[in-house]
Amino acid sequence: MRVEIRGAERLSFREKQVVALKESGWSNEDIARQLGITAGTVATFYNRARQKGYQVVIVLEGDPLRIYGETCAAGEEGEG
Repeated sequence: MRVEIRGAERLSFREKQVVALKESGWSNEDIARQLGITAGTVATFYNRARQKGYQVVIVLEGDPLRIYGETCAAGEEGEG
């Protein structure tokens, strides 16, 4: 599994840091401590990044969720 931030080229370095941590479930306070900035600054960076637009995409390679079963190939319907 891999997480991608699409549209990251529009974000500043600090905005990328904040987005990566925020989208990983960190609180503003935790991010602020980690990066050595205030929680208000974290909120500002996050809001600016959202205005610039980005998408967080989870890329699953293979079948890590085991939703296709052993006998089904990707794209085929499985028996339910």
